[in-house]
Amino acid sequence: MISARLVALACALFAAPVLLHAQREKLPPDDYDIVMKQWPNAKISNTGIRYIVERPGTGPQIAAGDIVSVNYIGALLSGKVFDKQLDPKKPFTFRVGRGLVIDGWDQILQLMSPGSKWLVIVPPELAYGRRGSPPRIPEYATLVFEVEIVSVKREN
Repeated sequence: MISARLVALACALFAAPVLLHAQREKLPPDDYDIVMKQWPNAKISNTGIRYIVERPGTGPQIAAGDIVSVNYIGALLSGKVFDKQLDPKKPFTFRVGRGLVIDGWDQILQLMSPGSKWLVIVPPELAYGRRGSPPRIPEYATLVFEVEIVSVKREN
């Protein structure tokens, strides 16, 4: 006869990976299915941002306080573009880690290096979350960006 403790231990060991995955996943279930079909090989950061390195950069990673200039396209999972800045002479420039952009950008940019180009999938809680950014971005929207680091000025 198998003891209740042994059964409980077996159940716990079987369920633990499923529960841990459920705790880490930041994409809504429907969005998760779309992302896994469209970008099955995307890596995932420790904060739940998925990314694909399209072109690696060179040099040290960007750090909080650095001033970065980027070209980007921002789209919903449907592919509808809501924003873009592609003019190499007028890139979007801001200081990283100061709350000037969505949290997902402040986080993922610190994994990138100058010259890199990544496809980045930002879950709603690291983007605009419940409030969205009407009328272009609905509430709880997962966002997809192509981000290219044009230049980096290091904080002194």
